[in-house]
Amino acid sequence: MYTLNANEAKTKFGAMLMKVQSEPVEIIKNGSPVAVVVSLDEYNKIEQLKMELVKSRFENIDESDLVDGKTFREELNAGKYD
Repeated sequence: MYTLNANEAKTKFGAMLMKVQSEPVEIIKNGSPVAVVVSLDEYNKIEQLKMELVKSRFENIDESDLVDGKTFREELNAGKYD
């Protein structure tokens, strides 16, 4: 992955936009990674994969997997899904 510091990303924004068409660009600020810039095409692919994952999780659901909203909130607040 190509890496730029935050100042370089700002001053070389046009070049960075060109670079993300071929690979993600990591942005470093104060020595720590803070962001990754990707092309719109790559972003759309990631979003599609996330949607496919969500859909696959619902394909195998049955009545025993369902809870009412109040129960879910209580379980969520209790840390069951952490």
